[in-house]
Amino acid sequence: MATNPQQRNDDQAGLRVADDAELFEQPISVEKPVETRVPFVFSSPHSGRVYTEAFVTASNLDPMTLRRSEDSFIEEVFGGVVALGAPLLHARFPRAYLDANREPYELDPAMFADPLPPHVNTRSLRVAGGLGTIARIVADSTEIYRAPLSYAEAERRIRSLYMPFHEALRDLLEDARQRFGWALLVDCHSMPSVGAPHEDDRGGNRPDIVLGDRYGTSCASEITQEAERLLRRLGYRVARNNPYAGGFNTEHYGRPQVGLHALQIEINRALYMDEARLERGAGLARLKADMTAFAAALADLDWSALAGEMRRAAL
Repeated sequence: MATNPQQRNDDQAGLRVADDAELFEQPISVEKPVETRVPFVFSSPHSGRVYTEAFVTASNLDPMTLRRSEDSFIEEVFGGVVALGAPLLHARFPRAYLDANREPYELDPAMFADPLPPHVNTRSLRVAGGLGTIARIVADSTEIYRAPLSYAEAERRIRSLYMPFHEALRDLLEDARQRFGWALLVDCHSMPSVGAPHEDDRGGNRPDIVLGDRYGTSCASEITQEAERLLRRLGYRVARNNPYAGGFNTEHYGRPQVGLHALQIEINRALYMDEARLERGAGLARLKADMTAFAAALADLDWSALAGEMRRAAL
């Protein structure tokens, strides 16, 4: 993509700042293979790092703190799957600006200068924690905004950023299901290496990878089992559903009964980046190679039984 003349970079914080038009005209990136050869769709809703000038100005926070919510470089970690024949969708907007792994309207009324309409979910646990569709805080619980927002601003972000992301994701999953009889969403994330003070595992060192399948409800157990086996074979310490069982996307798109499976994968940031400086680390190349190998091995398994179940269900 060509560089916008108005775009600038904050080299000190690694922050990419653009005007609203540049981001809103292209809120997502969809990397499609030359030929779709596997029933997998890879998605990264939290690795976007294009910040609007207006957002940075409206924030209380310095650029480095704003970036703490990013799943930094995860679209690069999984970039090799495209050559295997799987599409890769990733948001270009940052999580601190809009979270595509939430319901479309999970909003905190305390953040807004005007009343919210009745269809808004103001009572979810995610809203209570400050991490709704429009987040109130960044990962370290620091407040983002200097002043209340208008509801019109939330609606603008949801319609122009959130909805295109999910429209693309639905289309990719449906295309895979039509081609292969079933589809698997691999929802790709990263996690801090140590549990934060507000989390259940606070202060604890985390495993290398956490697989989330909503406690067995979002995808067939065989998929989760094989994914864990393959990752362990590559040398990774793997846990399931703890501390992360999968967010909105895993729960919403994971409907095994209709041939749509969803598996969240959380990768320990210490494996591939400098968590303090938010910079790529020496381990990124190896991790990317391993995630490509993992995806290839998962695709090479015989999944004909899953496709057969869907064909029989359709009769």
